[in-house]
Amino acid sequence: VLLEITTILTVFLAVKASLSKHLDPDLAISQPIEKILGKGAISDLLSFEARVWTYALFSKKVNRNHFAGEQHFTCHKKDGAQSNQLGFILIILFELPIMHIVLHFLWSPLAANITTGLTLVGLVFFIAEYKALALRPVSITNKNLIIRYGVWNPLTIDFHDIVSVQTNSEFIARASHIKRFNLSGHPNVELQLSSGQCIYLGLDSPTEFINMVKKRME
Repeated sequence: VLLEITTILTVFLAVKASLSKHLDPDLAISQPIEKILGKGAISDLLSFEARVWTYALFSKKVNRNHFAGEQHFTCHKKDGAQSNQLGFILIILFELPIMHIVLHFLWSPLAANITTGLTLVGLVFFIAEYKALALRPVSITNKNLIIRYGVWNPLTIDFHDIVSVQTNSEFIARASHIKRFNLSGHPNVELQLSSGQCIYLGLDSPTEFINMVKKRME
């Protein structure tokens, strides 16, 4: 346990130090973890967890201008996505003490404490997602597209793997070959990949994004 705590503190200090430099904030979070654990599923999971706590507690240290990419596109204004998240957070904060008191007297103090603890952990995620949604952009580089959405791990797509890009105005149901990066309303951008996978995005400037991707594909 002591070794685990020491490792977590080491990673935390390394991430905090990296954020103060002019590095891509995603790399500032993932590189210290990968140096210790290497690349893999465990490091991806820990990078996600570290990103949650970073944006929940230290979002002011994240500079949106340091993200890799030549053009950046936001997604937090579409259909009031970030405002809806804030409303959801406020509802949780309002209900939390009431729920705790009710469970404490009608069920048991232990159940009330466990439920409140789990709710607080979920609240940290929602706060981090709320802050990250406005800070982490969808970016275009010379060779690829980097999709960042909320606190989730970034998805990098090579332009050679994109078959088509177009607007979308329909509801998109869940499917194994579909990935959706959209919180409110219908996604407004559709990307079809050579693998058969479809990526749907909800962006603030879909037309400009589509035009830029088409230029890179050419």
